Amino acid sequence: MTRTASRSQALLHLYMALFFAYMFLPLFVMVAAGFNNYSPPSITVWQGLTLRWFGDLWQDTRMWTGLANSLIIAASVIALSLPMGLSGALLLSKLGSRSGGLLYAILVSPLLTPGLIIGISTVMFWRHLGVSAGIVTAILAQSAFISSYSMLMFMARLQRQDTTLEEAALDLGATRAQAFRRITVPFLRPTIITAAVIAFLQSFENYNTTIFSIGGRHTLVTEIGARMRFGMSPMINAIGILFIVVTVICAVGWAILRQRERRAETAK
Repeated sequence: MTRTASRSQALLHLYMALFFAYMFLPLFVMVAAGFNNYSPPSITVWQGLTLRWFGDLWQDTRMWTGLANSLIIAASVIALSLPMGLSGALLLSKLGSRSGGLLYAILVSPLLTPGLIIGISTVMFWRHLGVSAGIVTAILAQSAFISSYSMLMFMARLQRQDTTLEEAALDLGATRAQAFRRITVPFLRPTIITAAVIAFLQSFENYNTTIFSIGGRHTLVTEIGARMRFGMSPMINAIGILFIVVTVICAVGWAILRQRERRAETAK
């Protein structure tokens, strides 16, 4: 190995080390502070291992209510944003680039709009129709921009679709609904799953739009944000640790499922 190649390899290893330190070191600090019997959270002042913050979290009804509200909103946003995003993607794919340019800009514009504007405008609009700020307005406000994410994902998938398959199905006597259900939906199934996961994460972690549209109700994220104004609590670290555990379990489960699918495909 030449000297230049060895230097490049050393720089690459240094970069990877710095990258992983930047990504995971804050998580390690948060986890350690979550088991420290000291408040506010700290790893420099150590008073011994404890699980008291998990016990406090278990008894905190507002946090559990916020979690329930977050899950309800996220599930509802998925149910709304995916059909809206798919409808927009299908419409734009049929119109083409020339006639669909203006409509594309309109449909994507919620992504460029600040969250507080979406939240406030949603509350003002639905208030005139007799709907007070709460869970429903939070769902509608989040769906307004999350559906744009879904639309972009569906558009990217539809650009790779072989349209001759649908045309052949129509020539053989299938209706457009049957062709869509039998050909397009199976082709879009991976994107549907991915879009649902992204919509869930976007909704669950959203703060700016939710805080201005949910009124007197609260989600887990808005409740954490409200408490942060009065100082950091180790109970927040306990929440972070639980989310890390759930994320790792989901990632490992997904990897196992993918490995089984690949083995099944190889066996065929």
